[in-house]
Amino acid sequence: MKKGKYRTKLGSIFDERSVNQSDVSKRTKIGKNRLTDLCTKESVRIKADELYLISLAIKMDSCHLLEELCSHNELVEDKN
Repeated sequence: MKKGKYRTKLGSIFDERSVNQSDVSKRTKIGKNRLTDLCTKESVRIKADELYLISLAIKMDSCHLLEELCSHNELVEDKN
């Protein structure tokens, strides 16, 4: 990772696991630009099929990857 370059949670997971985005792109057929956006832009949302294919490519349980990427979300408290 280049110094000072922002990485999303997915980008950080790739960095921690020394994942090559180009290899993931080839194995999943997810475009390189799309992977770059997923790894650097918080506004970009991952699709379920992308998450599943990426989890297979990086040999990570898909449920664990989903939890890592989405654990910050919380339900709104019911007022009733």
